[in-house]
Amino acid sequence: MLRFIHDGLWDCDQPMQVYGMHLGHRMTVVRLPDRSLWVHSPVAYSAALARELAELGPVTHVVAPNYMHDTFLDGWLPRYPEVRFHAPRSFHKVFPRHKITDVLGSVPDAAWADEIEQHVVQGVPRLHEVVFFHRRSRTLIVADLAFNLGGEMPLLSRVLLKLNGCYGCFSPSRMFKSAIKNRSALGGSIDRILEWDFDRVIVSHGANLERDGRTALRDAFAFL
Repeated sequence: MLRFIHDGLWDCDQPMQVYGMHLGHRMTVVRLPDRSLWVHSPVAYSAALARELAELGPVTHVVAPNYMHDTFLDGWLPRYPEVRFHAPRSFHKVFPRHKITDVLGSVPDAAWADEIEQHVVQGVPRLHEVVFFHRRSRTLIVADLAFNLGGEMPLLSRVLLKLNGCYGCFSPSRMFKSAIKNRSALGGSIDRILEWDFDRVIVSHGANLERDGRTALRDAFAFL
């Protein structure tokens, strides 16, 4: 189930529907220098997936990158009682059953600071997304900042995604745009992200961009 992307970087993409839309859901896994695993936005837990992860190293960090990516945490956190659970501030107020051990900010945790940079996207407080940059593979990792959906999918999904402005293109959705409270602050965050030297973009929903990711991100947010 895990797909190798680069030395120390894997993903796992599974089907998922939200409000009738076939969005899919991607988990990203980074193996840190101490061989522990950093798991971003887990997909549905299974014993088979857990065995694959165990072959790579111990799951030490589970990351919820925004207020929306809680769907599968119930399958993971009880099975890894020693794991450090990283989530945005106030996540516990939205999902009180999930106990946060570490609040995500724009300063990387010491455990992964040598491997991964991060930034809290400003101007969209309802989402409070944290994006990550895996230096070694030059990969940006996002959750709902932008989708990259298209290709063959049920008619209803195509219609809904076109209405949401995110079918057949790398783009933020209309739902995301409607949540923007401060366009200037969001623009500042996009500029900050574009300072990173990434080429690939891993998205939680849709197909990854394997090249020219910085150009795609700049174009996607040109409306700002």
